[in-house]
Amino acid sequence: MTQLEGKIAIVTGAGRGLGAESARTLARHGARVLVCDINAETCRAVADEIGPAAAPFELDVTDEDQWAAAVQSCQDTFGPPDILVNNAGIARFSPLESTSLELYEQTMAVNTTGVFLGMRAVFEPMRRNGGGSIVNISSANGFIASDEVGAYVTSKFAVRGLTRSAAFEWGRHGIRVNSVCPGMIDTEMMIEEEASYTHKITTLERVGRPHEIANTVLFLASDQSSYATGADFLIDGGVMAGVRVREESG
Repeated sequence: MTQLEGKIAIVTGAGRGLGAESARTLARHGARVLVCDINAETCRAVADEIGPAAAPFELDVTDEDQWAAAVQSCQDTFGPPDILVNNAGIARFSPLESTSLELYEQTMAVNTTGVFLGMRAVFEPMRRNGGGSIVNISSANGFIASDEVGAYVTSKFAVRGLTRSAAFEWGRHGIRVNSVCPGMIDTEMMIEEEASYTHKITTLERVGRPHEIANTVLFLASDQSSYATGADFLIDGGVMAGVRVREESG
């Protein structure tokens, strides 16, 4: 249970959902974690729940200066980061033809620019420290479109591109970069209609659970995945495995 002993992690969007579960999982396996979220209250609550192995930091991932401050806070509190989990993200429903420029740019700013800024902010301390692991949370929608989330889909495709670019350029420094692409997961972002639909289209006939994504993050953060970089880890319950056609009974 100590496969991350001595490791230091920064996790964004860690005030709830997948980010919170990832922060808990990394800490449970020995890491010290800077718990980052734009919501200071939930951020602090998760850090308090984890205990001495965690510290909160209020972070807007779209702000370059705040990223510099987050990395400095991590170094001052625990030391230079070995792990970055870029989890912060937003999804707003809107038909593409009526999606405002403001909504599109906001989605790209959080979901894509935030990932870019985070990777760039940890590069130098990771390089000086001999390497590290960056885990970017993309989505199954980084492979395939869905109704009324065109901006989100675009942003998550872009995360996969950023992941591969960073992996390609930074491998010589011992920095591994991978993406995790969840399908429908039982978090606060899921609505009842999505849960019902997911049961119909997944091979496993259920929604995913946060710990199932967090365990993949743990694997990629740890040395157990030491030869994995530039890869996409699709965790979607088998949605992309094929199309299931069923006859209606009665």
